[in-house]
Amino acid sequence: MATNQNAFCVSIPENESDTKQCQLSPDEDFDYSQRGQWLRAAVLGANDGLVSVASLMMGVGAVKEDAKAMIISGFAGLVAGACSMAIGEFVSVYSQLDIEVAQMKRENRMIENLEEKETEQLPNPTQAALASALAFSLGAIVPLLAASFIGDHKVRMGVVVAAVSLALVIFGWIGSVLGGTPVVKSCVRVLFGGLMAMAITFGLTKLIGTSGL
Repeated sequence: MATNQNAFCVSIPENESDTKQCQLSPDEDFDYSQRGQWLRAAVLGANDGLVSVASLMMGVGAVKEDAKAMIISGFAGLVAGACSMAIGEFVSVYSQLDIEVAQMKRENRMIENLEEKETEQLPNPTQAALASALAFSLGAIVPLLAASFIGDHKVRMGVVVAAVSLALVIFGWIGSVLGGTPVVKSCVRVLFGGLMAMAITFGLTKLIGTSGL
């Protein structure tokens, strides 16, 4: 009897227990996939602008020491690349939008509900195109600025490589933070890819230029 009088228990409501168990930290609860559309376009555009324009300038610098030639070729690459990225992204995302809208109509959803409730979930072609073009331009400006104020050819080439390498690391870091991926792995991958592109372009252009073709 004494044992029964001293014994006690505390009951926890099932709903409250389940709620506490299901609570997640802000990092675990955040859905990084919601950033996928604009993040992909922005990161892809920035890296393309940085690497392609830098590689183009390195290729020109491999066979010609004129700073003006490097800068003009880089600027032409910036304009052409930004337009190409914007048009390509617009066409791609618009095709995706057409497919999703057609699928919704096949599922007999009301147009009113589509416009009111699901517009935010649909891809935005204009937003993706502008993000790609702007990001490409921002990336392409880095090697252009690095080469604009240096007269010596060898120093100019080295500064371009250094500036582009730093920018690649920064872009890799930004992409990893926004996407919730490992920072070091992302930075190394982006840096290695960019340096490889510049080295291959420089080497092949130098080879062709010195061969007299």
